[in-house]
Amino acid sequence: MRAGRADRVDRTGEPEAWPVWRRRLLLGGGLLVLGVIAYFVWAATIPRWWSQRVGAMVDGHLSTGLLLGLVFGICFTLLPLLAAWAGLHRRRPWKVAVAWLLLAVVLALPNLWTLSVVVGSGSGAHAGQRVMDVRAPWFRGATLIGAIVAAVIFAGLLVFTRARWPRRDRKSGDEHGETPGKEE
Repeated sequence: MRAGRADRVDRTGEPEAWPVWRRRLLLGGGLLVLGVIAYFVWAATIPRWWSQRVGAMVDGHLSTGLLLGLVFGICFTLLPLLAAWAGLHRRRPWKVAVAWLLLAVVLALPNLWTLSVVVGSGSGAHAGQRVMDVRAPWFRGATLIGAIVAAVIFAGLLVFTRARWPRRDRKSGDEHGETPGKEE
């Protein structure tokens, strides 16, 4: 036993077998290894799978690729931005904010999958690019345009809501530059 270190006991009163920092280190290392494995599985399979799904929906038609790309880009950018804003614009318990952010990530998955095809450098991404070139023409570019449109719509909504309604913490008359109780 080391000098100056108090022995820790578990709920039963027995000395702890592993110090807390060792457990956290082991858990963190295990999660890191799982994350790396998940990344490589993601990089190899998701772009291929997603390009096959999109290719089946578009089926080689230019207009369908354009329309679906715009819809996917707008919906799966605007909805995650709104969910993230709903979770973060007010003070909430951290668990509620994390739940809203997780919802935002889940809503953004179709765009993230398309992004993994577009910017990926692995064999899965290259196979996905080839599939989308043939079976889903214009989908990738239209998705980018839709995402930009959604970001502009979201920014416009933020500006509109800020300009339209005064802040709630102001007292009456303050929104016009007047200070209540102060008379000239």
